[in-house]
Amino acid sequence: MRLGIFDNMKPITGYEDQKRTSYFSWREFAKLAGFTSPTYLRLVSEGKSNLSRVSMNRMISAMGLAGFEANYFIALVNFCNAKDDEAKKPYWKEMRQIAIEYKVRVVDKEAVEYFDGWKNPVIRELAPMMKGATPGQIAKTCCNEISAADVCKSLEFLTKAGFLKKAADGSYRQTEKNVTASQEGLAYAIHALQKKMTALGGESIERFDPQDRSVSSVTFTVNRECYERIAQEVDAFRKKIVAMAAETENADQIYHLNMQLFPLTWKLEKDEEM
Repeated sequence: MRLGIFDNMKPITGYEDQKRTSYFSWREFAKLAGFTSPTYLRLVSEGKSNLSRVSMNRMISAMGLAGFEANYFIALVNFCNAKDDEAKKPYWKEMRQIAIEYKVRVVDKEAVEYFDGWKNPVIRELAPMMKGATPGQIAKTCCNEISAADVCKSLEFLTKAGFLKKAADGSYRQTEKNVTASQEGLAYAIHALQKKMTALGGESIERFDPQDRSVSSVTFTVNRECYERIAQEVDAFRKKIVAMAAETENADQIYHLNMQLFPLTWKLEKDEEM
């Protein structure tokens, strides 16, 4: 059992470990767990079905889990069954707490915490720019409310997780120029961050003068082929912006760019077109 490791945020059922070390089929695994369908657990592993409370307990028994391992598995199943990002959050915190208490390594837990809100990405950019600044000074530089204690907590996390490196003189430098995330295992944390940043973008219309922010929108009609071309252009534009920012010398401010492309109607079938 690879406790604490996510497979695209689906619970690892133990099948892969058995398969690596012996001849083991889905049918045998289902039988061991007391399921009549030989395909049910495979569908769970592929994210096409969920474990119920009854089936979850069967899996715990089949894998021989007990104590904190069983509790971790229960939290993981509940996490996967949660309907939205907000509902997932308490189960993720429960898994992190178990991992910390029992010194279990959770793959990507640092990355998930990094994307949990706007503070860590901003402090990661701001701290190297403000050499010798106190946490209070850094906090006052942020447009959105953050305390000096929160800055200290963020700096401690960013340093411990390897996003920042602290020099002997107390200054900080980034270990990598950019932080990216594409793994599905980080999806819920990234979604939460995107929602927060989108909300801040909406607030910026009234908070900042037009010369200090750029907010625009357009509504248009497309087909699938045109949509894909536009999506590619948006992705290329985003990469160009990142490259421009990376080349900037003597930076003196931090901005966030939201790019949103989403449908306003469902796709029309041919016989529905007017």
